[in-house]
This record gives sequence, C-alpha cells and structure tokens, in this order.
Amino acid sequence: MIRKIRAYWNNKQGLAAVEFAFVLPILLSMLLGLVELSQALLLRTDVTNMSATAADLIAEESSVSSSDLTNVYNALNAMLFPFATGPATITLTSVIDGGAGNAPKVAWSCTQNGTAETKNAAPSTAIPSGLITAGDGTSVIWAKITYAYNSPISYFLIGTKNWTNNFYLKPRRVLKIPITGTPSGCNT
Repeated sequence: MIRKIRAYWNNKQGLAAVEFAFVLPILLSMLLGLVELSQALLLRTDVTNMSATAADLIAEESSVSSSDLTNVYNALNAMLFPFATGPATITLTSVIDGGAGNAPKVAWSCTQNGTAETKNAAPSTAIPSGLITAGDGTSVIWAKITYAYNSPISYFLIGTKNWTNNFYLKPRRVLKIPITGTPSGCNT
C-alpha cells in the first residue's frame, strides 16, 4: 500500500497542465491589460499631437478661410487613424487682446463636432499668463482637442475616458489672424 502511495506521489504526469491552468488567467489578464493600456496611450498621444498640429497650421496663415479650416480638419482626422473620428471634438479659436485693463476675448472660434467659443466673450479656459499682454494688440491661436475614448475591450478601462489637450501658439505673420467668410461651425 505504501508503495502505491509513493508511486502516486512521485508521478509528475499532468503537473504542467495543472500549473498552466493556474497561470493562464493571470497571463490573459496581463495581455488584455497591456493591449487596452497601449491603445489608450496611443490615442492620448494622438490627441496631444493633433492639438499642436492644429494650432501650428492656423498660426502659419495670414487669414483663415472655410477651405483652410476644411483642410485642417481633414489633416487632423487623418492623424487619428486607426481610431474613429466621430468621438473627436476639434475647436480652433483666435483669442485677442481685450485692450488695456480688459481680459482677453474670443475674436472667432470654429469647431468640428462640438460647440464653438462665444465671440467677444472671455475664453472658457484661461489663457496661460504671458501669451497675451493687455494693450499690446496681439493674439493667440488656441487649439482644443477632446476625444471621448471607449476601450474596445473594457476589461480594465471601463466607461468613457475624455482625453483633452489645449495648445496655444502666437500667429507668425500677423498680430491677429482674421477669418474670411462665414464657415460652418464658426462664431465669427
């Protein structure tokens, strides 16, 4: 009888399968978490790059037209590949000096899939200090990108995560960039 117990105790057949069955759920959780986290971080990087690109493309212009805005929106949407463009909100705003003793105000604002800033009102987000000095007649281009991200796996990241990035640039050719015409989605 003791021989049979020892033989059973020393038998290693199937041990690897049992160990693998214990480790498999942990490995799958780590894999799903890695895929989910890398997708979220890739999108976050895209949102940051989009805001910098949007502000840069507008700041290079002497004036902005409807076709310029269409080209900028198309370029930014292409940057989102392979993610869907529907959850992305792109808002481009020109914030100007409000005059001596007055706060900066919105000269014009255009958006895709969102709500434009109100003309002649203070921006909804405070402009960082030093970009516009009261009374100097300058302006700043403000690009705000928001993306409502829903993980395709939703294993660790459950629900909607809103990635938002603001980027500010001074115009390069003129003090204030005017907008020509009345492009759709704009408060001019």
